[in-house]
Amino acid sequence: MSQKSEHGKWTVSSSDESVDEQDNCDKPSTSLVQRAGRDRAGEPPYPCSEARKAAQKRKSSPLEFRDGNFSSEVQPAPKRLSQEGSGWCLSSSDEEGDCQVQAKRGDAAATSARLEGDCAKEAVKDELPLNHSSTGPSVRVQDTWDLLNGGNPFRFFLTKVKGIKSKYNSGALHIKDILSPLFGTLVSSAQFNYCIDVEWLIHQYPKEFRDKPLLIIHGEKRESKADLHEQAHPYTNVRLCQAKLDIAFGTHHTKMMLLCYEEGLRVVIHTSNLIEDDWYQKTQGIWLSPLYPKLPPGAPGSAGESRTNFKSDLISYLMSYKSLALNEWIEVIKQHDLSETRVYLLGSTPGRFQNTEKEKWGHLRLRKLLKDHATQVTDEDSWPVIGQFSSIGSLGADRSKWLCSEFRQSLVTLGNSAKSPTDQEVPIHLIYPTVDNVRQSLEGYPAGGSLPYSIQTAQKQLWLHSYFHKWSAKASGRNHAMPHIKTYMRVSPDFQKIAWFIVTSANLSKAAWGAFEKNGAQLMIRSYELGVLFLPSEFGLDTGFFQVKENLLSDEPASSFPVPYDLPPEKYESKDRPWIWNIPYTKAPDTHGNMWVPK
Repeated sequence: MSQKSEHGKWTVSSSDESVDEQDNCDKPSTSLVQRAGRDRAGEPPYPCSEARKAAQKRKSSPLEFRDGNFSSEVQPAPKRLSQEGSGWCLSSSDEEGDCQVQAKRGDAAATSARLEGDCAKEAVKDELPLNHSSTGPSVRVQDTWDLLNGGNPFRFFLTKVKGIKSKYNSGALHIKDILSPLFGTLVSSAQFNYCIDVEWLIHQYPKEFRDKPLLIIHGEKRESKADLHEQAHPYTNVRLCQAKLDIAFGTHHTKMMLLCYEEGLRVVIHTSNLIEDDWYQKTQGIWLSPLYPKLPPGAPGSAGESRTNFKSDLISYLMSYKSLALNEWIEVIKQHDLSETRVYLLGSTPGRFQNTEKEKWGHLRLRKLLKDHATQVTDEDSWPVIGQFSSIGSLGADRSKWLCSEFRQSLVTLGNSAKSPTDQEVPIHLIYPTVDNVRQSLEGYPAGGSLPYSIQTAQKQLWLHSYFHKWSAKASGRNHAMPHIKTYMRVSPDFQKIAWFIVTSANLSKAAWGAFEKNGAQLMIRSYELGVLFLPSEFGLDTGFFQVKENLLSDEPASSFPVPYDLPPEKYESKDRPWIWNIPYTKAPDTHGNMWVPK
């Protein structure tokens, strides 16, 4: 579907269209490929959104700022590989060719030197390649083991960011860390995601695991599906599973890894696409499960359940795909003990749900969890809700259509207290990057390719922008790493306490969280999403709240929750505008000296 506006042509990706296809879990086949060998200059080699394609185009053909004007497209100047900070070489399994990041990115110091902030000039000299640490590989292995097994009761991590001080990456993970042999001896894995670069993904696995069975669950259709099959065809161990998207404009947005080891099972729920860009200079979130041991032979599949019912909820989520390939993984989960899980699973799956089915998914699932398990707090009406996300859907003509009615009612639920949504005046703070946030980022304007808020949507809901707050993460050293993470939480008026916290793939949209139909009798959800809910009661806190961990590098109590951005959030000033990807920005250069003209 295409439309034209004063800002140019924009396109909805093929995976968003309404025509249905039969679910397909099979080996990649070139019989689907109609365009093999085509050359699409400037486009990424994997299916993705139009915003991502625009970012890739501007990276390959930047528009340089010159005396207040932008030049014609120029090819980026060749850059030498830096020997220090030379990419993500994280384990002994890396070989030449795995560290492709730096070759494609150029010298990180050139970018860092343009940035404001205390990390600018020291970024490169303070950061050593992880396999060339002066303390030796054994210390690095021990550090990773400690990170995995102690000091982080929430098992909530951020991704590593290239180009910032190494101390700010303390406690962070890269995908190669997650797939490292240190985490287990891999037998097979499943990767659920939206945007997937198969070749890059395969090379994130250690060499000894690259031929292990890999199931990729995606939502691509027609031409994009053919592209994915073309990518996967060289890898005989890879199977593709197409998630059904029966409702128009839905996406398979869930980001999860299922990792089956000789030693047990691990579940990873995160916010990163399976592409190089998302693991390089963005702020992303990860929940990493414990290593779940196998149940004794003969134990029933219902054994090994957690207090949070995580096992049965994960099985229900996988069953919603109605896929034979995922039935195999359901059996694997049944064979393991998930009783150590302390988080609640919060998922969305496409469909129209009535009666008790409504409470299984989306924002009504959150409402039920908070009603049944959250603890009431004093003066709860004064506790704000914070939503932080990387994309925004169409929310209606005014705030009463969804945001401040059904969605807010779910977000403000605490225990059995029930108030009419019309009586609620709980403050809502929405964190979304400004144009200047993006312009001054490590990536510059192309970072906005992962913030796909369109002018067509923004123009219809100018009322929403009064809720916006800037992205600010100075305390964590990630102020210039744009967020692709999505988080939601309820905080005290002084921003020192948290009643609950969510990390999820779900952006601020009705497609992700669901919207009422038939006067509230039915909940309609378009997309697959997945996240986890943290409640204080599951971590031994009877106060009803977590303390906010203000300094992520400090030795504050383990019960302090590591919020990945600064609190309180800073409201937009009169000159600030939300980042909108499909309009030009030509009045000021970004950190690479370039402009943004998406088409």
